[in-house]
Amino acid sequence: MFISNAYAEAAAPVQGGGLMDFLPLIVLAAAFYFFILRPQSKRAKELKAMIEALQRGDEIVTAGGEVGRVSKVYEEYVGVELAENIEVTVQKSSILAMLPKGTIKSIK
Repeated sequence: MFISNAYAEAAAPVQGGGLMDFLPLIVLAAAFYFFILRPQSKRAKELKAMIEALQRGDEIVTAGGEVGRVSKVYEEYVGVELAENIEVTVQKSSILAMLPKGTIKSIK
């Protein structure tokens, strides 16, 4: 009585479409590349170059937060002197950053 009958409308003919339908997807993919993938790969390259350039005497920060001086460099590992007579061996992949010379003295 108060509810009218619902009739299906005639389907509208599909028009052209083409590139305009995919344009938002293309823009989203380009933004994803430039804002996420490209900076991440650039950072990975810089980190790899930094790890390959490690040498004795460099001051580093590990993933665990330890700050120390490189005392020995092996193929996959690095000996890190955390304090006088305290040395640990860590994987090169766990090194996050190289600190400027003299940072350890300014912290203590």
